[in-house]
Amino acid sequence: MNKYLRLALPILAIFASSCSSVYMPNVPNTPMLSKQGEFSGGGHISLKGNASINGAYAVSNHVGVLFSGSTMSNERKSKDFGHKLIEIGGGYFDTFGPDNNRIIEIYGGVGKGWSDITFRDYKNDILVSNDVQEVDYRKSFLQVNYSSKRKNNLHLFGTDFPINYGTALRISHVTMDRFFINNVVQPKEDNIFFEPIFFTRMGLSKNVQLQYTTSSNIGLKSRKYMSAGNSIFTIGVVVNVGGK
Repeated sequence: MNKYLRLALPILAIFASSCSSVYMPNVPNTPMLSKQGEFSGGGHISLKGNASINGAYAVSNHVGVLFSGSTMSNERKSKDFGHKLIEIGGGYFDTFGPDNNRIIEIYGGVGKGWSDITFRDYKNDILVSNDVQEVDYRKSFLQVNYSSKRKNNLHLFGTDFPINYGTALRISHVTMDRFFINNVVQPKEDNIFFEPIFFTRMGLSKNVQLQYTTSSNIGLKSRKYMSAGNSIFTIGVVVNVGGK
């Protein structure tokens, strides 16, 4: 089942990304912490240029703290999209299984974001309208991560690269603090987003892995602007130091 979901989610992301939303999600923090003192850090980039960074540290054998941030500046003739988002959080992690190589993580946190979107309408290459949307919002989130350090090998160019997989289920509540269109105050909106995330990691060395992340973004409320119009489809690098 997971195989088919991983194949289907990029297709869902393509359709979802064609919609317009003032909310751009970041790559969720999936550090795969396994013991006290472990650090995980990563950087990810999407095809649209949405860049995310993640950091996590295990303060004990079962408690971890998180930091995440993302930014994007995408300029096109008919639409500009810029955003910034920061998150902090923490929670519980544990290892289990015959070899203690499976990991369950439960994290919660809060965040703050800003988006600036400009829509332009042309007729015969002449600008006829220009709408500027400016919004800042706050969010809270809860997510459950499951991953495994059991490794399958990918044989490529005469070398075996270890492969493992993971899943995260995240619920985010996002609420506008301010919303303007062409400098005119607009009614504020909120939404609850369900984001199932799947990631695949390929080991490049003992501590460095290449990560492919894909997800869908589902809005549980019907909203005009704070809608589920963007999904995650990124490539990145993750570093884990000090783990089992």
